[in-house]
Amino acid sequence: MATARQQPPWLPPPEPSLDTKLPPLRIYNSLTRKPEPFVPIDSKNRKVTWYACGPTVYDDAHLGHARNYVSTDIIRRIARDYFKYDVKFVMNITDVDDKIIVRGRQQYLLGEFLAGRLKTGAPEKSFQKAALEAYTTKNLPLVDSKTPIQHLHREVEHHYGRVLQGKSLDGQTNPSDREAKLKMHIKTLLAASEAIIKAESGELSETSEVSQNQVQDVLLPYLDSLFGSSIDANDHSIFTKLTKKFETRFMEDLHALNCLDPDEVTRVTEYGPQIVDFVQKIQDNHFAYATSDGSVYFDIEAFERADNNYARLEPWNRNDEELQADGEGALSGKASKSEKRSKADFALWKSSKPGEPSWPSPWGGGRPGWHIECSAMASDKLGSHIDIHSGGIDLAFPHHDNELAQSEAYWLEDDHQHPHQWVNYFMHMGHLSIQGSKMSKSLKNFITIREALAKGTWTPRGLRIVFLLGNWADPIEITEDLVKSMSAWEDKLNNFFINARDALEKSVPGSDQANHKLQEALETAQTAVYDALCDSFDTRTAMVRISTLVTEYNSTEKAAIGTTTTSKIAKWITSMVNTFGLNENSTPDSALIGWSGVDVPEISKPFVTAISKIRDELRLKARSSSGLSTQEVKELESKLPDVKADEPAATALYQQTLRKFKSDMAALTESRDLSKQVLALCDRVRDVDLWSTGIYLEDRDGQPALIRPVTRELRAARAEKEERERQKQAAKEEREKQAAAKADKGRLSHLDMFRTHEYSAWNEEGLPTRDRAGAEITKSREKKLRKEWAAQKKLHEAWTKSNPLP
Repeated sequence: MATARQQPPWLPPPEPSLDTKLPPLRIYNSLTRKPEPFVPIDSKNRKVTWYACGPTVYDDAHLGHARNYVSTDIIRRIARDYFKYDVKFVMNITDVDDKIIVRGRQQYLLGEFLAGRLKTGAPEKSFQKAALEAYTTKNLPLVDSKTPIQHLHREVEHHYGRVLQGKSLDGQTNPSDREAKLKMHIKTLLAASEAIIKAESGELSETSEVSQNQVQDVLLPYLDSLFGSSIDANDHSIFTKLTKKFETRFMEDLHALNCLDPDEVTRVTEYGPQIVDFVQKIQDNHFAYATSDGSVYFDIEAFERADNNYARLEPWNRNDEELQADGEGALSGKASKSEKRSKADFALWKSSKPGEPSWPSPWGGGRPGWHIECSAMASDKLGSHIDIHSGGIDLAFPHHDNELAQSEAYWLEDDHQHPHQWVNYFMHMGHLSIQGSKMSKSLKNFITIREALAKGTWTPRGLRIVFLLGNWADPIEITEDLVKSMSAWEDKLNNFFINARDALEKSVPGSDQANHKLQEALETAQTAVYDALCDSFDTRTAMVRISTLVTEYNSTEKAAIGTTTTSKIAKWITSMVNTFGLNENSTPDSALIGWSGVDVPEISKPFVTAISKIRDELRLKARSSSGLSTQEVKELESKLPDVKADEPAATALYQQTLRKFKSDMAALTESRDLSKQVLALCDRVRDVDLWSTGIYLEDRDGQPALIRPVTRELRAARAEKEERERQKQAAKEEREKQAAAKADKGRLSHLDMFRTHEYSAWNEEGLPTRDRAGAEITKSREKKLRKEWAAQKKLHEAWTKSNPLP
């Protein structure tokens, strides 16, 4: 038996047979907290069973969820497409739990309240203030809930000033999630109080969307506390309306992030009878007991007494009451709690109280505990032994530890003599944090996936690259440096693919030396990537080795690289980015080189190619020593195709660009600076006309212009150039302004500059001899005044010279 601080022994899977060849893959296993050789249960057929904890669908998924699901998708793709395992991937949807019940009821009650169908017994303003008081009492207890609403801000600052300054509440320890929650509650309280004050003054309508949104977060829990138990919980649509909406949105988010669909999806609401049977068997095995209210709890002491291990993953947390309470949920019944044999015992089945949905069971109407659902569904789909179980690291204790215990209690042999190992490899994805704070729905400090993608803050590829550049099991903090690394890696691959595709348009043998050198670099990279991925899917090292190979390719003289060599390198790199899921739905064996975004739209090519070809000829002639004539311009213009009347509407932008180029060429007239006009036209086509269509012509010495899409890197380079030009122009204008001011200063004659009320007498040069009171000017002051006079004399003479009298 392991100690309270020590993980129990892990049973490695049986070694594969001698004729079974498996990659030397090692996976970091949360059950041992170190990498372990990966041997699937069905190693002969290379089949892998994998269960992943899916979302609790009561809100939109955020970037923290993206970290989990995208990292999981990357590993799944590598296992399937790189190591060639036959992976069966099952994911659950939690569509019944305490959070869903509370949120479903709240949304239902809010709708009833706004429609005037709830009898609150008080005017709306009074009701909102009562909700504010209740919210304050529960979440910010240091503030007197009876504080006049106008003074709440002052009271909050008085009691929670340290928290608002980014410190801990006690001022002694480091701030944690507790302080983050307090900040959230403070923000909610002050926003609601501000809306109520504005509504009372008439500045804001109570029924306005702004007012309702600001008050909603204090109103929802208050409505639920008063009316939650009175709703008809047999009407499951109150809850499924919420869960179906957010399940649909979650799957849309996964698709937007280019995550593969699970092979199977399970939902708690579809597993009621199976979960009841699962709980019943655990009870029959004497590892569970029922309480008087119809709840059923797992008996940890009985389980361990039978020589089983509880808290395999994080035994050091087994007595953490805060984590235990979070795992049990906010709606746990007080009666059943008092009958628990141990504080650590957790609910397998919860009796349903009024206002909670229920399903029939031998113990009475109730619903599944949070942990039992995964055990029942995973066991139903994958059986008594599972290769891989995964989820976010925050689920390790108590959720996954409880899952393991109850599943092993279910599958335990009748004699109870041999502990059962339900999962062989447990993989936990690290947290995602921004500015040191973990993203969390409960903390409301998250950015939703759809919001981040819609705003352009992130792209699916960019987000995936960030996760690839880190270790899947480690926490990732979004920093400026990390974002720069992501952008640099993506831009580097973009340019490589664009140039490689261009190089493959020609057949070049190259030099033996360069080809041999790059072939060796390719083989070195392939070996290094294989070793890295065998080392617990070390994508960070793999990404570095791919980047290094591109660097070696870029540093080789292009004319010396053979087409075959370019093709081999480009195909392998394409295969790897496809394996990592960086290229939409493309497979690793795709014949296409590169990823999406490195080619211009197919429909644009007839127009752009024609423009680029004639433009190349124009530039060549205009830059020649002999220049060109309008006749030559007209001849080239005649080679441009006419736009046909039946061109597809989707090509309208490119048609317009071609027409404009033709008309601009036709408008050129014979002049001494014709070549200069032609080059300006060529620049305008490149930098304005085609750029606005998302296409750029990259001019190259001795070669045709490279037709490429406008990428983020090009936009950034242009923005940087424009900013430099703006600063240069601003500096020039400032110099001119100062020069003008200086010149204008010279308008005043040095003979008149001191003839003011400050003095009473002057000499013939206009220098003061006596001050206002008639006292003689001192020698030191006279010296200073003469210095100013001489400077002004110089300015005035310059001004007079530049502004002669008519």
